[in-house]
Amino acid sequence: MSTLSLDAHVLVDTHPTHASAVTAVLTGSQAHIPHVGLEAANWHVVAPNTLVLARIDHEEPYWAEQATQQMAADGVSVEITPGLRKAMDEDWTWADYPMPWCTRAEIREVSDEAQTIYDNIRHGRLLIHAHANDGHTTVAVGTYLDTGKSVYLHGENHLRQIADTFDSLAQAVAAFEKAHGGTLRPGPAPLTDTERDALQARTSVSTTGVEPTLPRAEPETVPAYAADAGDHDALLKTFLDANRDWQKWRTWSDDTTHAIHEDQTLRIERIHDAPAHETAWTVAAYETPVSDRMWVLTATGSTPAPVLQELLDRLADGYDWDTTVGTPVDEKTVTAATQPLTEADWKHTLDGRWIRWASPAADAGVQFDAFAAQHPTQNLATWTLWAGPNPDRPDWTLTASPRTPSGLLADLAETLAHETGTRPAQTTVRQHTTRRSPTPRTIPLIPPAAAGRAIRTP
Repeated sequence: MSTLSLDAHVLVDTHPTHASAVTAVLTGSQAHIPHVGLEAANWHVVAPNTLVLARIDHEEPYWAEQATQQMAADGVSVEITPGLRKAMDEDWTWADYPMPWCTRAEIREVSDEAQTIYDNIRHGRLLIHAHANDGHTTVAVGTYLDTGKSVYLHGENHLRQIADTFDSLAQAVAAFEKAHGGTLRPGPAPLTDTERDALQARTSVSTTGVEPTLPRAEPETVPAYAADAGDHDALLKTFLDANRDWQKWRTWSDDTTHAIHEDQTLRIERIHDAPAHETAWTVAAYETPVSDRMWVLTATGSTPAPVLQELLDRLADGYDWDTTVGTPVDEKTVTAATQPLTEADWKHTLDGRWIRWASPAADAGVQFDAFAAQHPTQNLATWTLWAGPNPDRPDWTLTASPRTPSGLLADLAETLAHETGTRPAQTTVRQHTTRRSPTPRTIPLIPPAAAGRAIRTP
């Protein structure tokens, strides 16, 4: 480790508008020293003493950590923000990776080689003569200007590889035309979405403004079903920190976290940027790690914090699940699940296939679908918990399939009927923030613990 102490400070943070990209802000009279090192490591200057690391393999937090370690060893004062530190420590993997035999380190090596190819093309060191589509992905032929070596490229983004080399440019182009003459196009292929996103990240680190807001009044106490959604991500983090028998991982796009119990029969999927009225949580239970779902429960992004907290508490308790595959829901099950509502004098009505319970104020309810209950193997939404103006225009919903344990449903019903929560007082508050649209969801990941066998996610 270096014994030098330079007059240079580097603040390393996540990019304000681009997922996975990283920024570095340099200060001090010797800031030029880490500046040179970062540029050599493919960080891009976007403003005076401000650099961005934006890659097409989404490994920026990893390589940023390598850079910070090197700068610290060189005597530079380095500060890493909590958000970036969390990203550096995050354990994630690629969905449906085409080379499943690779370890996480080997996957990173493959991605880094693809990044090098991309950088060589971007900086003009690798000249692309033509590209085509082979029916599955993009292929291209090009020549390295410094060595004269011609190469055949296969794949896009983090999967691009050198699939073949040629002794001469003429030989390379002739072979490419023979293989892909029908779809051949001159020059490089259009930028992929990932390449375009990296380009935008290297253009600017400006953030959108937030209009001043009026001070909020003290929160008011309300029934649990009318409470504020709170911070769902914080609730999940607290749950995982307190329950080490659950393992988590997160998709590269950073929009979804998966958690799995150590016995691999109970799983949670949390979509972080889901709209308020769309599914943000999925909990699924299985008889065995490789069986079909036994039951499934979903909750929307605006589900009140007390209701979600009750669900997580019950998952942490570890139920002796009181259901058996193929057992239909009967009167006893329904009575047990809704007993707290009966005790709280919620209005009970029958309407064809529907059995409903409504709060005294008619602003919340529980609905049971007798038809869906007769199809237990299809995991239909048999139970619906809701609150809002009416069941057709709810503020939030929580649904559950036929074999969802009646004890779990009863605990959630107890929360609706008897518990309270808080929400901001009804004052006029205006706030406007412009943000980019969330990255589209990826296919659910296979848990690292389940390597080598098929494991379903919620």
